[in-house]
Amino acid sequence: MNIVLLSGGSGKRLWPLSNDIRSKQFIKIFKQEDGSYESMVQRVYHQIKKVDAEATVTIATSKTQVSAIHNQLGEDVGISVEPCRRDTFPAIALATAYLVDVMKVSPEESVVVCPVDPYVEEDYFEALKQLSIQADKGEANLVLMGIEPTYPSEKYGYIIPVSSDQTSMVATFKEKPTMEVAKEYIAQGALWNGGVFAYKLKYVMEIAHKLIDFKDYHDLFAKYATLPKISFDYAVVEKEFTGVLVGWREVVESAWLYADTDYRYDGSEFIHCGKQVKDRELCGIVYFRSGQKRYVPLRLIEEIEERS
Repeated sequence: MNIVLLSGGSGKRLWPLSNDIRSKQFIKIFKQEDGSYESMVQRVYHQIKKVDAEATVTIATSKTQVSAIHNQLGEDVGISVEPCRRDTFPAIALATAYLVDVMKVSPEESVVVCPVDPYVEEDYFEALKQLSIQADKGEANLVLMGIEPTYPSEKYGYIIPVSSDQTSMVATFKEKPTMEVAKEYIAQGALWNGGVFAYKLKYVMEIAHKLIDFKDYHDLFAKYATLPKISFDYAVVEKEFTGVLVGWREVVESAWLYADTDYRYDGSEFIHCGKQVKDRELCGIVYFRSGQKRYVPLRLIEEIEERS
């Protein structure tokens, strides 16, 4: 299985623990049986290798994260370096060209693209293998992972399948809706767009050449800063009418793992009082002088306190 992990982020979500060089996926917060800690990127990489020891893993990231990746994962992992941030379509196009032109992977092979920081168990990566197998069949240009919604959300795109089978053709894609419209989508059997895609390399290479004037990976890299910022959803997914959906029941993304910690810690006094289970995390309630309240995993509160 070829897999590309998208590793972006500005390092603000868990500041001061994270920064532009050390984003949240590199913070070692997962305790192992031997008492040591591993980061999200290490956890995901080890899970992939456990499910598929022969998997070729490439991380699409900024140059500021290259050193951290090699330090945590070694030299065997491939890295597609983005010269600057241009959103997910340019990043995926560059990583695809990297696999074809630099790593010499056949354009006929499939690749799975997913975020670098899902907090999931091994069955998630078994599902990724199914996406890869489905893409190999060539029955559709694009294979997506749909996640069973737990509530109507305005934060996710939706995929409406033709049937309720585990694997189904896609009826239509819908971008982030209002709450009321989300309820309607869910009533129609829609699943969250998990931001996980599988396709044959030649498919995205063809689209990239249609949208961008470039010769090969090196030429695309040189022109990268001039590319328009556009998401993979807008550039590819919404224009594709032969998609296959592979449903998956459950995923806990890093945004949930970090339990609504979208804030910058600026040195303000805070206290945590009480405990609450929120999105599967035992959390403390953090109060800021500004009057804001956040639910933060207790282990992160302890680490912030130690560094403050």
